[in-house]
Amino acid sequence: MNKKQITAVVELDQSRYKTKIFADGHFIYADEPEYLGGTNEGMAPGALLLASLGSCTAITVRMYADRKQIPLTGLTIHLAICAEDEMNDGTVIERKIELHGDLDEEQRKRLMIIADKCPIHKILTHPIKIISN
Repeated sequence: MNKKQITAVVELDQSRYKTKIFADGHFIYADEPEYLGGTNEGMAPGALLLASLGSCTAITVRMYADRKQIPLTGLTIHLAICAEDEMNDGTVIERKIELHGDLDEEQRKRLMIIADKCPIHKILTHPIKIISN
């Protein structure tokens, strides 16, 4: 288990909604599409959330497959989040995981169980408290 706290710094750029994101020595942009007034120079925040879940899922499954010597040759994860106006009763994220490789049914079932154990999945499925100062 990772004991290091995850941190990020986000700065609003001079071009309306574009933001600079700095985390652990890495840098990316987030933005809104042009039809919402952005410059479309980075992923939208919701896409970043899906990307976090998808990449964490893929890494967690790959690590497990490597440790257990499961012949996983790759995986593809398709993600979608419900529209903002549908979030009043809760947020729904659809995640379709395609496992690639010469896997038997038991290995496939186990990898799907492991997919739900990624840290971002845990964050998103447990209560979250956001403290703003």
